[in-house]
Amino acid sequence: MVLFTGPLYSGKHDAAKAYAEARGKNLDELTVLEDAQAFFFEHSDETFSQVQLETLAEEYGKADLVLITEVGSGLVPVDPKDRAAREYAGRFTNLLAEQAEEVYRVFCGIPKRLK
Repeated sequence: MVLFTGPLYSGKHDAAKAYAEARGKNLDELTVLEDAQAFFFEHSDETFSQVQLETLAEEYGKADLVLITEVGSGLVPVDPKDRAAREYAGRFTNLLAEQAEEVYRVFCGIPKRLK
């Protein structure tokens, strides 16, 4: 699995698209998740244990490519749902990065390979 991460609007989608196309693949067929924080915000009425996050990461980790938004780069949200979504997304991203074959951080449209 390949993980692209970075701040909102940093160029992750374009970098992942270029990565996929360089390998003769279509990004839409490979992408399983585009925004972890939005995913967890949609499920904000749920509480996720570490085991549940690990299971979810293992499931998403089976994909060829995961495009995900990094969180926690700014002020702590006032809203408890926003805070919980950010925390879960951050923990989830860490778990995905552990199992990823490649990890790219995209900033200002420039992908930098971390792993």
